[in-house]
Amino acid sequence: MEELTKAILVGICTPKDSPEAVEKSFDELERLLETAGGSCFAKLLQNIEKPNPATLIGSGKVAELAVLCNLNEITLVIFDAELSPSQIKNLEDALGERVRVLDRSMLILDIFALHAVTREGKLQVELAQLQYSAPRLYGQGKDLSRLGGGIGTRGPGESKLESDRRHIRRRITALEEELETLDKNRRTMRQSRDRGGIFKVAIVGYTNAGKSTLLNRLTDAGVLAEDKLFATLDPTTRKYALPSGRQILLTDTVGFIRNLPHHLIKAFKSTLDEVVYADALLIVLDASDPDCQAQLEVTESLLADLGAADKPVLYVFNKCDLGMAQLLSPGKHAERDRTVFLSAKTGQGMPLLETALEELCNLGRRRVVFHIPNSDGGALNLLYKGADVESVEYTETGMLVAAVVDAKLHGQLKQYDPSYPKKGED
Repeated sequence: MEELTKAILVGICTPKDSPEAVEKSFDELERLLETAGGSCFAKLLQNIEKPNPATLIGSGKVAELAVLCNLNEITLVIFDAELSPSQIKNLEDALGERVRVLDRSMLILDIFALHAVTREGKLQVELAQLQYSAPRLYGQGKDLSRLGGGIGTRGPGESKLESDRRHIRRRITALEEELETLDKNRRTMRQSRDRGGIFKVAIVGYTNAGKSTLLNRLTDAGVLAEDKLFATLDPTTRKYALPSGRQILLTDTVGFIRNLPHHLIKAFKSTLDEVVYADALLIVLDASDPDCQAQLEVTESLLADLGAADKPVLYVFNKCDLGMAQLLSPGKHAERDRTVFLSAKTGQGMPLLETALEELCNLGRRRVVFHIPNSDGGALNLLYKGADVESVEYTETGMLVAAVVDAKLHGQLKQYDPSYPKKGED
């Protein structure tokens, strides 16, 4: 059995911070470390008036940390904050050559690298790593070697620092170009789905809330579902038949987390666009987690940043088999959106979810009688794929098709709706 890397976790609490929030973030950092394959040897939390610009923590605490690392042969220290390049350099100088210093963002990136499976996922992770590491190179070559990247041909008299940065800039450009090509392919697939008129639901939520388990329960998708943070990085889309027989698309997405680095959101833009272009959202929450309310706030904040805050939502409080956190109030969310309580692991409450999904997808649907020319069979095919077709009557002037459609499909076929106002009409 491989020995776990021991690490010391370090954080600060200023008068502006909530001690409870700091403690929860610290606990989450320990879970991130465990997911990355490490174990927590000790935690150091310093109450400080304001962050030290040189080392984040005070000089006395740095000295204490150096002694702790030296006496216990600790080679990894992780800060629950985002460190500047100079802070990393100062801390590693003070702690000794054997000690590596990471911040929260670096640790998340390491986990992403561990869990990326598809070509696109791996490229996105590498891009985010390079974008984050580039300004943190200070000539010792540590950060670049951590990424496993080689160094290109150096110009005469060029310093290693300049060479490393030049290599990273070239690689970033190449990655962005390849990801743009993959993004174009994804957009083409998305446009094809849009033409088919099929309703799209994105499964979103905090990391480890059970999104992949839920998708597996609904569709037998076979997505890796583990009790770990960020077990799923690459989006998975599957068809799902509602109780009415209507088919929709469900997409599992990467989990959210506190202080998700901005550059990581940017690097994963094409993946997160699945959320932006969805017709509705299924927000999954871990009902057994006492921090559920704060996790919901993080999720909704990130959805707002992505421009997806105005979509219809179905709230799914998962893991109810483990018990409900006392702070949850089902009425709070039931007032504005649909709410379901279930266990994706055991199947408890799944019939309620299926009914709620049907209602979610029926929002804005109405019955329309379309008048479609006999020569335009493609419009009829769209209705069969994306609507509930009640009847088709063939006449000399065309087909009279009675169907229940959503607003999106109606917009695609509005020219065949005799009741829809034509240009120039009131």
